[in-house]
Amino acid sequence: MANVKLYDQAKQEIGTVDLSPEVFEVEVQPELLHLVVRAQLAAKRAGTHSVKTRSTVSGGGRKPWRQKGTGRARAGSTRSPIWRGGAVVHGPEPRDYTFKVNRKVRQLALRMALSSKVVADALVLVDTLSVPEIKTKHMVKVATDLI
Repeated sequence: MANVKLYDQAKQEIGTVDLSPEVFEVEVQPELLHLVVRAQLAAKRAGTHSVKTRSTVSGGGRKPWRQKGTGRARAGSTRSPIWRGGAVVHGPEPRDYTFKVNRKVRQLALRMALSSKVVADALVLVDTLSVPEIKTKHMVKVATDLI
């Protein structure tokens, strides 16, 4: 059973806390942690990138010149991808990057992350936190004092 020191807000040691072995003594599997972190980062992606295709570029409604007799190449539209001001071929489309990770795998990855923090002695337990006002600068000061 893992023991972690308990501190007050001024980083004075108050006592120790026994941690549950089901949560804080799990064997770490890096591939599962990697999978869950990848899923979280992929879910944060906006996926709003887009370009215009031939049908969405404005203009290009009529044939620029006749099919035969000009000595130039055949052309059906001025918005063809090979023309300046034309469309983009195979460009990015809006999409959703999320992929599913099973709930039990996510929970196991959280337990593994907490277990690795205990092993690295990077887990700090604080009895109570009190700040004069609810402001970020006060919380940042408390957090930096505890670390």
